[in-house]
Order: sequence, then structure tokens, then C-alpha cells
Amino acid sequence: MSLSARLLESLAPWRDAPAWHIALSGGLDSTVLLHLLAGLAQREALPPLFAIHIHHGLQAAADAWPAHCRELCAALSVPLQVEYVQVSSGASLERAAREARYAAFATRLGGGEVLLTAQHRDDQAETLLFRLVRGAGVQGLSGMPVSRALGAGQLVRPLLNCSRAEMLAYAHAHNLRWIEDPSNSDERFSRNYLRRQVLPALLQRWPQALSAMSRSAAHLSEAGVLLDELAQQDLAGATDTASFSWLGIPNLALPALRELSDARQRNAVRYWLRPLTAMPDSEHWAGWQALRDAAPDAAPVWRLAAGELRRSDERVWWVSGEWLRSPTAAAIALQGIQAVALPGNGEVTIAGILPSGDWQIGYRRAGEQMLLPGRGHRDLKRLFNELGVPVFVRDRLPLLRLDDRVVAIANLPGVQGSADGLWQLQWRPPTSDQGLS
Repeated sequence: MSLSARLLESLAPWRDAPAWHIALSGGLDSTVLLHLLAGLAQREALPPLFAIHIHHGLQAAADAWPAHCRELCAALSVPLQVEYVQVSSGASLERAAREARYAAFATRLGGGEVLLTAQHRDDQAETLLFRLVRGAGVQGLSGMPVSRALGAGQLVRPLLNCSRAEMLAYAHAHNLRWIEDPSNSDERFSRNYLRRQVLPALLQRWPQALSAMSRSAAHLSEAGVLLDELAQQDLAGATDTASFSWLGIPNLALPALRELSDARQRNAVRYWLRPLTAMPDSEHWAGWQALRDAAPDAAPVWRLAAGELRRSDERVWWVSGEWLRSPTAAAIALQGIQAVALPGNGEVTIAGILPSGDWQIGYRRAGEQMLLPGRGHRDLKRLFNELGVPVFVRDRLPLLRLDDRVVAIANLPGVQGSADGLWQLQWRPPTSDQGLS
């Protein structure tokens, strides 16, 4: 089957998309993909085609690439958008450039639209080897998926079943011109080293290594799907609705997880954490055991890349974003205002009308008490224990004071408003930043 026919076949699930956007670097692979699609569009009913070129500004030679891409797209009658991005400095320039590139792609995709990238079988083999030497697990070793969500649309890699040799032959057969990125010869970059030193040696000894590694990635991908299905089953009993669902913070019940083996616990928690943070390495998973096995009166914390897991009573909570920062502790006078934004801590609203008086919004103080009808004065710490308020929430729960006495605690049943029901203190907590996976 020709390269063109295989491409069309692999794109069948996305033929009804509103648009196809081609990630065009100007190199061999993306140039072949663009040429193939432009040719198919002449004889097939395809979604509208667009190309996107990302300019990273990392090397002087790249300044000429947008003009090359414009010339190429003009010859093929494909509209081109050039996006200029800033690459953050960090330990891995490759990773920072990739993140900036895909963030720019995501902003360009409308609902249901598709971004097509030109990764092929050789790239898949490089990915597998790269992750293998870094000690990746089943999910990592499954390689690059054919498709995944990106922004409001989908990222699709339709050439993963094609080799670089096939694409090079196609380019020569159609007299295509492409950019040779000087950085591709820099073997300080891990992928370049694998491409130039490791893969040629493997192929010389095992000519079918690329297709074999592609099959291995497919097997591991299938195993990953099965592990995900097992995780979903195991999490079903741990994600029951908590009493504090209004916090909007992901959480799990520990008793259901304790019934599982250690391996199944890790698999379930890994699946649950995947959209929230980068995965910890194997040694770092000791943090999960410490969190799970801590004494009931402890408040253990497991720090991860994008946030923390905190335990309170028999639940673990994912804490990130503004929840990691202490809110401003200064009291705020109400003065008839019904809604108040709390710096770093969401917003409170008075539902109803407060009587006249010196009303203030603030947070608890050491040893502070509250007068409860029929129960007398109760220490706030003891009250929080009775109501099961998670430990990490207690110092940021908004309190309403009248003449410097606590008269309401936001959102807590029985103490969040007046006894006659004429007003209530309602709190909309800060959003828990879910981050990027």
C-alpha cells in the first residue's frame, strides 16, 4: 500500500473534523506530511487544511524558516500561520521547547479540530529507547499514542506506521525541498545521540528492530489500557462523595485502597494522579507508604511535582495552586458588603441581611471559641474535630465575627449562619489548579 493510501486509512476516524492543522517545522517529515495531504485534498473530500509553523527563536538559522514554510505552503495552496514562542530556560531545552510548541498548538485548535504531526516509526523507536534508559514504566514504554487530547481538539500522529526511509524516498521521488535543522546533529541532545549512534548499530545487527520495537510499544500500550481499567475498578470504592465535596479538591478514601495489594495501590493512585502531576519515580513512592501508614493523629504530606497529597483522618487530598499558599490573615470589615474577595482564598458571600453591628471576616486564632445554642462555648479546634474538618482547611476557613466574637463559620452545617436562618456565611474556595499532564 502506498504512503498516501496508508495515511488516508490512518486518518479515517477524523475525516469529519472541522479542520486539520499540520504542524510544519519545514523539515523532512512535516514537509512530506504536508505534501501528502495537499495531494489527497485534490482527490478526496478532506476537512480544510491549515499549516502552523512554530518559531522558537533558539538559533539564528531558524529566522529563515518561516519564509521557507510560506513558500512551500503557497505552492501547495495551504494557508500558513506562523507562531512565535518564548522558550523557558531550564535543565532540559528539548523539553522546554516541546512544551512551548504544544502550548502554542493548543491555542490554535478549535473544538473538535485536529493537529497532525509527522512522527514516524523511527521516532517511536527513539522514544521507546529514551524512556527505557530512564526507567519508565508500562505507560511510558507504550510510546507515543496515535492520538490524544490537545486543547479543544485532538493531536493525531498518522505516520507512526511509516519509516523514515519511506518518507525520504517519497521526498526524493517528488523533488521536495526541506530544512536541515543544524541542531539535529548535536549529539548532546539525547534523541540525536540515539538516532545517530544507537539506532544504526541496532539496525546493523537486527534489521527488523524498528518494526519489532513498534510492536513492543503496541503490546505495552495494550497492557497500559488493561492497567487503567483495573485502576478504574479499584478506585470506584475510594472516590465516594465526601462530606466536604464543596471544597472542590480531588480526594480518595484510604480504607478502600488499604484492601488492595501494594502494587494495585500504586497502580490506582498513579492513574488518579496522572492528570494532576508528573509521576514520581519508583524510589519516591516511599512517600505514598509514609502517607498511608502514618498515625491517625498525624498530618503527613507527600510532595510531588505539581502539588501535594495531604492526609486528614482517613482521606488523602490533592492540594495545589493557591491551596499551597497561606491566605492573607488580616480581618476584613464588611460594612454592608454582601460579597468579599479573600486574597488567595476565594470569596465569601452573605446570603441574607446582617443586622447592624461591627462585622468582620477573618480566620481562627489560637484558643478561640464560639457560642453554640444549648451547648455553651466550644473551642474551635474541638468543634473542627467533631465536624471532621480536614486539618489543612482549618486555618483558611472564613469566620464571621460580630464585635470580635465568632458567630459563624463558612459552609459548616449548624454553625454557618444565624439560628433563625435569616443569614448564612457561604464560601467559594479557591480553585485547585489541576496543572498540565
